[in-house]
Amino acid sequence: MIDDDLRASRLTADKRPELQISFEFFPPKTDAMEEKFWESIGKLAPLKPRFVSVTYGAGGSTRERTLRMVRHITSDTGVPAAAHLTCVGATRDEIDEVVRGFAEVGVKSIVALRGDPPEGIGKPFSPHPQGYQNAADLVAGIRKLGDFDISVAAYPEKHPQSGSWAEDIDNLKRKIDAGANRAITQMFFRNSDYLRFVDRARKAGVKAPIVPGIQPIHSFKQISGFAARCGASIPDWLAERFEGLENDPDTHALVAAAVAAEQVTELLDEGVTEFHFYTLNRSNLVLALARLLGRRPD
Repeated sequence: MIDDDLRASRLTADKRPELQISFEFFPPKTDAMEEKFWESIGKLAPLKPRFVSVTYGAGGSTRERTLRMVRHITSDTGVPAAAHLTCVGATRDEIDEVVRGFAEVGVKSIVALRGDPPEGIGKPFSPHPQGYQNAADLVAGIRKLGDFDISVAAYPEKHPQSGSWAEDIDNLKRKIDAGANRAITQMFFRNSDYLRFVDRARKAGVKAPIVPGIQPIHSFKQISGFAARCGASIPDWLAERFEGLENDPDTHALVAAAVAAEQVTELLDEGVTEFHFYTLNRSNLVLALARLLGRRPD
């Protein structure tokens, strides 16, 4: 458990007593998925999130769909939309053009990421010769183009390609120093990992909010696959809770709700007041979690 002095340091650095929530979606690939996308947006928008973010495929593969989604979220729901943006496979001029396109449709928030190479997570990253070299470089470039609200990524269990914790935290600090407003963590299932990570960052001089990224487990098999690819661990106790529930969706849903509720209420007790939810374009579990946090539809 984190000692009181470190907890006080963490909360003082964040200075955000009011509860803030945000949601992440991905661009739907089919008409049926798009219908589900807008249904979920419609249910979550009344919760007045800080923003709803829409992901951006490797090498800009979903660029046009991402732009269309954030444009309609901004214009049709009144909820601020945040567009994801990566460094992968594009020149600085091409990325700058995308940023200007976001601004033109009223998008003022960007989630700036290095991005994974087209070959997949775990493969060496090679920046475009005329592109942004890393996430910190991208943040600095975005900051020059306008007064955007910029979020970056953080890794409670250390980025798989970081050689050490010092290297990992230094990379986060460079992104914040380049102009990012906050960091949002990759999913994690042990709150102690998040709390230790925040304390490391605070000791290194990172003062920006570090928002926990919460992944409700709609499908344990699917989330386990995601975790294996991105370097997030699945604790044994968590795997045991879902063992044998592959063909029992009702019990699976109840267990998933209980697990997510335990995670967010424990973080709330630790003084965390900002949460980012990975929705997988679904609203049911996220709505329940928001209610647990005291957030009701307006």
